[in-house]
Amino acid sequence: MTGPRFTPLAQSLPATVPFVGPETQERQRGATFDARLGANENGFGPSPLAISAMQKAAGEIWMYGDPENHDLRYALADHHGARPDHIIVGEGIDGLLGYLARLLVEPGDAVVTSEGAYPTFNYHVAGFDGVLHKVPYSDDHEDPVALFAKAAEVDAKMVYLANPDNPMGSWHSGADIVAALEHLPDGCLLVLDEAYVECAPEGTAAPVSADDLRVIRMRTFSKAYGMAGARVGYGIGAPDLISAFHKVRNHFGMNRAAQAGALAALEDAEWLASIRKQIAQARERIGQIARENGLEPLPSATNFVAIDCGRDGTFAKAVLGALVNQGVFVRMPFATPQDRCIRVSCGKDAELDAFSAALPRALAEAATG
Repeated sequence: MTGPRFTPLAQSLPATVPFVGPETQERQRGATFDARLGANENGFGPSPLAISAMQKAAGEIWMYGDPENHDLRYALADHHGARPDHIIVGEGIDGLLGYLARLLVEPGDAVVTSEGAYPTFNYHVAGFDGVLHKVPYSDDHEDPVALFAKAAEVDAKMVYLANPDNPMGSWHSGADIVAALEHLPDGCLLVLDEAYVECAPEGTAAPVSADDLRVIRMRTFSKAYGMAGARVGYGIGAPDLISAFHKVRNHFGMNRAAQAGALAALEDAEWLASIRKQIAQARERIGQIARENGLEPLPSATNFVAIDCGRDGTFAKAVLGALVNQGVFVRMPFATPQDRCIRVSCGKDAELDAFSAALPRALAEAATG
């Protein structure tokens, strides 16, 4: 008896996921975390209006969600001064990146990203046998000009750029992104991941027309809106590109409660403003904790702070391991030289208190090996 006849590509790929979840680590350590500060979730929670809408929708969960995401697309279009045919809704930005790779990447196609940038994008490109070309960070920032130059050099179909950046928290002004677009080669699509833009200073969002064929902007309800578990992301792009998603997407991929929650969250501007303030306060507290321990927090426009541990990646990994052993879940960048840092998500006071208490001991343990 023979088994499934996998493609050569599927046979060659490792059975891994881009991130090991905190639940997996809790099972491995046999205890839950006291502070969940590693996944860049919004621990302050979603709008009460969103919670109420999802609770109401729970009674209707026997029905499929609207496969066209009609109400949410229209609301998002109005929110961004665009049209509904500029908007695609999907299962988080991660899901949309997978569809985009399916639409554009064939075996051997060149794709450009930064060394150490969001690994889920790389995961999807590899899944369709694309060839990744990586550009180093410049002063802990992704480098748009260098990315676009590499795209021209290798005839890339796509370039991935996160603004603000994950994992470093750095950012460019939207005006600088638009200026750099003049160097994007013809026929190359910029995938502009703006997952954290609601946390960023005014002027960070790129003022790109929704009809610009060169760019698709990705947004999410997972960060500032506090709905990571609902998996709601969306893209803003030219109608021809957006309509192509309908050829390959899972039309019933969005669940009904998530659709209702996202629609209600979008309408609660007052709650979003309060969350921005709490995120800014938490960033300041994380920076203060770092400085009290002789470490340097990097400037951040996100809901996390990268902390320079002052040595190399081996030392930072030891610090991270010691924090995890004390019940504080954090993560770190995986590529040199960014891996000299640990990355701490914004959280409530009790979680940051736990981080503050654990960090001195973690540094001492890492220093003694």
